[in-house]
Amino acid sequence: MIGCHVIVEAPHKHHHKGSLYDIRIDVTVPGKEITVGHTPDAQHSHEDAFVAVRDAFDSMRRQLEDYARLKRGKVKTHEVMPHGRVCYLEPELDYGRIETPDGREVYFHRNSVVGSSFDDLSIDTEMRFVEEAGEKGPQATSAYVIGKHHLAS
Repeated sequence: MIGCHVIVEAPHKHHHKGSLYDIRIDVTVPGKEITVGHTPDAQHSHEDAFVAVRDAFDSMRRQLEDYARLKRGKVKTHEVMPHGRVCYLEPELDYGRIETPDGREVYFHRNSVVGSSFDDLSIDTEMRFVEEAGEKGPQATSAYVIGKHHLAS
């Protein structure tokens, strides 16, 4: 930590009920400035200046821990599940194929469709899937229809 600046603003004196404190903490670390602001809200516990300052420093501690994990490279990254579009369906034989953006085709069975009905699938339905090596090439062990609000990235 290179520097730390704390501002505690006392509330106006004309409140009829307890006054809430506004706390701001600015911490400078190598390559970044981290700011926490606890502004007056409905938390009546912030009528006590000590509680408001404690809560602000707790929030700053969490952000500094996140920053330290990031700098150490210990941040979990979640792999994006593979995705593609249905390019072939064989309803009588209970299977289909998903074409990935790189042109590969992945087999899936009726039983691997999760959260949707195999019978509702059509060509160009967007899907995400869990892939494994099958006897005849790549296959989806689980396949999920991507809804209209889900972005495929």
